[in-house]
Amino acid sequence: MENYNIDEIRSDFPILERQVWGKPLVYLDNTATSMTPRCVVDAIENVYYHHKANVHRGVHTLSQEATDMQETTRERVRQFINARSTEEIIFTRGTTEAINLVAASYGQLLENGDEIIVTTMEHHANIVPWQLLGRNKRIILRVVPINADGEIDRIAYSSLFNDRTKLVAMCHVSNVLGTVNPIKELIAEAHQNGVPVLIDGAQAVSHIKVDVQDLDADFYAFSAHKMYGPTGIGVLYGKKYLLEMMPPYQGGGEMIGTVSFNNTTWADLPFKFEAGTPDFVGIAALRQAIDYMESIGVERIAAHEHDLLQYATEQMMTIPGMRIFGTSASKCAVISFLVGNAHHYDMGMLLDKLGIAVRTGHHCAQPLMHSLGIEGTVRASFAAYNTRQEIDAFIAALRRVAAMLQ
Repeated sequence: MENYNIDEIRSDFPILERQVWGKPLVYLDNTATSMTPRCVVDAIENVYYHHKANVHRGVHTLSQEATDMQETTRERVRQFINARSTEEIIFTRGTTEAINLVAASYGQLLENGDEIIVTTMEHHANIVPWQLLGRNKRIILRVVPINADGEIDRIAYSSLFNDRTKLVAMCHVSNVLGTVNPIKELIAEAHQNGVPVLIDGAQAVSHIKVDVQDLDADFYAFSAHKMYGPTGIGVLYGKKYLLEMMPPYQGGGEMIGTVSFNNTTWADLPFKFEAGTPDFVGIAALRQAIDYMESIGVERIAAHEHDLLQYATEQMMTIPGMRIFGTSASKCAVISFLVGNAHHYDMGMLLDKLGIAVRTGHHCAQPLMHSLGIEGTVRASFAAYNTRQEIDAFIAALRRVAAMLQ
């Protein structure tokens, strides 16, 4: 791609210089977690060495510095997803905790017999929390099927709304199929039925420019470690009026207004949902990860990844017995596949011996696998630092492994 300096980008990631089993590492497991550039690791080191003190706790200089770094990141996240206010930005441990927060808190507003619409392609993190909610209340999950290309069945989606529908929870991008769902239209339809929508954006924020106001999302969740940031940090965006309605998710320090043995009042947003000491070091590093992505350009990263997706798909389809799952025209840089009767685990193990890191298994999406009639797949996924040369190495290794397993 013109003006896309891949060598400069790759130099920011020391781990890409590694060898595995004597072969140059080709890292194609980016959907599970992306690698971390030097500038993000440097930001973590900087806080630990120069600014570490508990946030919102002290009047001394270190505490004020750490607090300023955390709240500067909150404003940076607000800008990144175009939220209206920093009151709508809640720091969590990741997408999973963000969804669990909504399930545990917004879920308390639901009644027996209420329904939640999910899709067949959801990650377990957007299925199990709603089932846990159903242990205390009779909450019914209504599931939208997908078509042969791995796209949501829009007619079926429309048919599931009724007077008991209280929430739609769906992914922006499938972690298995790579399908980019038309969530703006799906959200608009839900709102026409008076139903709020939670979006699992874990697989979207590093590939798509997200504007929560333009989407009109009610909740949007994502994780730092999938966008070149640190592990253990995530974000829940929620519309202010909904967050104000919801009771706290956890109790403890920071989320309180006043405490007595007779009564407790809650802190204002966003702190009502941030009990205890946060990972303020990781939060500070998240700001650096956002700055890094935007210094390259999210749209330019997406274009680079799309080129890799098309190139890899064309090469893979020349391999006898190749089956790719997820063929939507609107797709991110994820390819899940099987070759002939070869087991996905065997393929992954042998590819690793050739230096190729891919994912194998059900990818925390067992209901999707069951709908496809399979137990699992091999998954290759691409990021800003991957190259066509790496795709060539992957294809060569894949041909060799496929021939061994046929």
